[in-house]
Amino acid sequence: MNNLDLLTAITVFVLSVLVGVEVISKVPATLHTPLMSGSNSVHGIVVIGAMLIAAESHTWLGYVLAFLAVVFGAMNVVGGYVVTDRMLEMFRARPRNDYKAEV
Repeated sequence: MNNLDLLTAITVFVLSVLVGVEVISKVPATLHTPLMSGSNSVHGIVVIGAMLIAAESHTWLGYVLAFLAVVFGAMNVVGGYVVTDRMLEMFRARPRNDYKAEV
């Protein structure tokens, strides 16, 4: 990787961070949880990307970074589904108690 490729990669990363912060800061707090729970597919793509990086790596540092990326991406996927399940639990009907206490 030459210096121009590294500079391009860093530029894309910094711009994506700035755009992400700008987009998320405009989301109201009431919509943040549904929006984040619906983005599990994005975290799945991160895991796939980390696995591709692990396949192309040839150094121990690359392996460690790819492993950490897979672990953190998997935590995001699982956490997103947990949040979605908890959010949907609020909308489920509660079981009714139709029995009467006998005196």
